Amino acid sequence: MAKILEKLKTREDFMAFCRANSHRLDRRKGKEDGKHTIAVCSSSGCHASGSESVYDMFKAEIEKQGAQDLIDLDINGCFGFCEKGPICKVYPEDTFYIQVKPEDAAEIVKSIVEKSKPVEKNLYTNPATGEKIANQEEIPFYKKQKRIALRNCGLVNPTSLGDYLANGGFKGFLRVLFDLTPEEAIEEMKEAGLRGRGGAGFPTYLKWDICRKSPGETKYLICNADEGDPGAFMDRSIMEGDPYSVVEGMMSAAKIIGANHGVVYIRAEYPLAVERLSSAIEELKKVGLLGKNILGSPFSFDIEIKYGAGAFVCGEETALIKSAEGDRGEPTVKPPFPAQKGLFGKPSNVNNVETFANVPYIYGHGPEAFNKIGSEKSKGTKVFALAGKVNNVGLVEVPMGTSLREIIYDIGGGIKNGKEFKAVQTGGPSGGCIPSSLIDTPIDYEHLSAIGSMMGSGGMIVMDEDNCMVAIAKFYLTFTVDESCGKCTPCRVGNKRLLEILTKIVEGNGTEEDLEDLENLSLVIEDTALCGLGQSSPNPVLSTLRYFRDEYEAHVNQKICPSHECKALAKYAIDPAKCIGCTKCARNCPVNAIHPTDKPAKNPKLFIHKIDEATCIKCGTCANNCPVKAISL
Repeated sequence: MAKILEKLKTREDFMAFCRANSHRLDRRKGKEDGKHTIAVCSSSGCHASGSESVYDMFKAEIEKQGAQDLIDLDINGCFGFCEKGPICKVYPEDTFYIQVKPEDAAEIVKSIVEKSKPVEKNLYTNPATGEKIANQEEIPFYKKQKRIALRNCGLVNPTSLGDYLANGGFKGFLRVLFDLTPEEAIEEMKEAGLRGRGGAGFPTYLKWDICRKSPGETKYLICNADEGDPGAFMDRSIMEGDPYSVVEGMMSAAKIIGANHGVVYIRAEYPLAVERLSSAIEELKKVGLLGKNILGSPFSFDIEIKYGAGAFVCGEETALIKSAEGDRGEPTVKPPFPAQKGLFGKPSNVNNVETFANVPYIYGHGPEAFNKIGSEKSKGTKVFALAGKVNNVGLVEVPMGTSLREIIYDIGGGIKNGKEFKAVQTGGPSGGCIPSSLIDTPIDYEHLSAIGSMMGSGGMIVMDEDNCMVAIAKFYLTFTVDESCGKCTPCRVGNKRLLEILTKIVEGNGTEEDLEDLENLSLVIEDTALCGLGQSSPNPVLSTLRYFRDEYEAHVNQKICPSHECKALAKYAIDPAKCIGCTKCARNCPVNAIHPTDKPAKNPKLFIHKIDEATCIKCGTCANNCPVKAISL
């Protein structure tokens, strides 16, 4: 980053600072000095796949091959294609390499030095055509995506303020600070149509306006970075890959509502996100973009980070506020809403990470640029953590209104191992399970609500034919019961009763009356729980009862699990017509549940075997070891 002698004091200082850093992305594109850049993904996902070792090996190979004057080594945020990590990209060629291992570094560096063809074994192979694809934008995973919240992830070095400025950073904040009144800024947000990306989809402009108009000189701005949904990593990836956009969004919102103090409430289990965010805040303080009288204006703003202990309930805004105050994280009755009485009793605005990441784009490009994307009532894009039984697990961002089919098949690459798609669960533990018959449903707030699910923060878990939907409902209820704060009876007691009934069903002891009790109790909890966590907790039960009732009835009436997932209902049997009496099953059984009968096998010296159901633990070892496939579930 270009050095400064003292803090930026005026708008003119800032513009000069931006011009001094405008070259940073040009270097990657080869416009400045003809050098090449290898940028390695530095997100938690790629770190888990070994990207740090890959980076170290690239560094060693660049020195070994004497290419320091030809190649720069850099890092990027999350590219989103987590299934294919570690990922690196070579500029200005825009060569996109996947599943890069440390031993691949030498060949990739050599190809740059010798100006030869890209290293084919690390290029993406289109499974439909067998074609090797070197350009990121031509890979099917990216073709239908539209990146706004993730616009800088995979493009800039997340630790570099210079990179952020070179890609238009703080352009929107300058408008909010100097060119727009709070009323004009709120009107632009209303025109953009941004709705909160934390789950409920409440209009952002309205939330800000209520807080701005609430009486009191002291107001707080809070960024909800708790992200407690199983399988969710949207907010984490934004903070790791583009922390400055979150901070800029908070700065714009604070100026509009009249807040001088901001809080990022983040789970302590996100060490890399905390590190990147803390570094961005300190850098902005150093150059004078955070603190007193920013750029010579009357506006002062500072941000502190508060750590959460990973409680799911603290994703609910009133519970988050209680935790941030140092109290037990329990929700409070609304009204009053946080915008009226929040942190330390003062008017407070709470938005999540993705919401704030969209704000700089809206004020930097104009509200119409955002408004023209998406559906009629759900504008812009949505980031999803695509996980489960799908080929291309990763982080995706699509325009609102994109269908489930497009996300699962066109972007996600379909179901693993050629299995049948069965359902997709959206919205985390509070969402519903959507069946294959509704795969063409557009993804926006209205359509998901209409079919018994919700947007939530953006978790999307895909299930195939091997998943038992009763067991899935039990899995989410187990999570909810464990995470309930226990403050209100409907959530504390009601969800535990739901879990007990589901456990009874998957263990083969359910009755028809249990199905009625499940539905009735779910509706009561939905109507009477104190906060959004409790009110939405029955969604997995209600949606699976609605769309997969036949599976519940099979568990209850036939005492079978159609997907063979519920062990208590599983039954392994040996086909006497196939059994050759080899004893492999008996020798490998961990509980000695398999014994010979008095009936001879094909070889009269050997005997057909039988499984003792009372002793069998349904582990499947016998079936895996049978050489003639005589044992089936």
